[in-house]
Amino acid sequence: MKPLKALLLLLFLVASLPFRDAVAVDLPGSKDHPLLRRFAGSEIVGYQVKRFDEYELQTSTFSRYNFATKKREYVKPLLKPEGRLTRIWYEAAGDYGSLEIYRNYLNELRAKGFVILYDSKKDPAAIGWINYLAPFGSMDLQTNRSNYVFYAAEKGGICVASAKKSRPEGDVYVQLIAVEWGKNDQVYKAKRGAYIAVDVVETQPMVQKMVTVSADQMTQAITSTGRVSLYGIYFDTNKADIKPASAPALAEIAKLMKSQPALKLHVVGHTDNIGGYEFNMGLSKRRADAVVATLVRDHGIAAARLASNGVAYLAPVAPNTAEAGRAKNRRVELVPR
Repeated sequence: MKPLKALLLLLFLVASLPFRDAVAVDLPGSKDHPLLRRFAGSEIVGYQVKRFDEYELQTSTFSRYNFATKKREYVKPLLKPEGRLTRIWYEAAGDYGSLEIYRNYLNELRAKGFVILYDSKKDPAAIGWINYLAPFGSMDLQTNRSNYVFYAAEKGGICVASAKKSRPEGDVYVQLIAVEWGKNDQVYKAKRGAYIAVDVVETQPMVQKMVTVSADQMTQAITSTGRVSLYGIYFDTNKADIKPASAPALAEIAKLMKSQPALKLHVVGHTDNIGGYEFNMGLSKRRADAVVATLVRDHGIAAARLASNGVAYLAPVAPNTAEAGRAKNRRVELVPR
């Protein structure tokens, strides 16, 4: 075969492939999760990894929207697995629909040993709620599309599923949300085709790196430095609800105050620099409020002896450029009044 004819034949074969965009232009720093392959021809347009976080996983049909709590409620309570969280948005531009990419991912999950917990395509009630209350979750991950590319998509093409795989090193949970766009959209930077959000939670116990500071150690720190930093009071990301694991630290604070009846304290919340200034100022103050409220309610400390304050990320003790430093900056401090 002559070289020119061979070249033309090669070009024809390449043009005939079903997925011609063979080299994906992924978001810088992103990658596929090792447990799941991507849909052929798709590329990563949104990406986020958190070393440890809580995730709300839908496993049943929608029941109602609770206006008092401003939360969606389902027939079965949401599962809340904790562990390493990976969130990936894939874009399959072209003639692909959300159902096609959705079915492919369900097949992939089954092939990898996952059990499907919920499939909106098998839920007769889904048509009544999915257009308005699909669990899009927080749209705050890194993306080169609009953060609302899922929320603003064509409502008729939304598909939602959740799945679980049991394994000795920790269970894995996956949630899928597929949508589609019928045409390109400059406002949302969307392309005609399908999008799928793949959220993967690899459950694992949180590594406890901070020890509880005793009442005596608090006294020593306050005497020598004028303050004491506490890392044993835990909150969920971006929330001010105190987690049960905080009980030992709170008990030691109460012990300190009961041993020194004249002691009055400022309880000061500190955050890292992830998020805006105003948000972190409010968050740090709410967390300090929660500590004060718990000490008063559960430990009988007089409210007049405690004052809550929040300073966001204005008083770091380490650089906020890496997670190790940010972990040191997320703390509660006690300062004598």
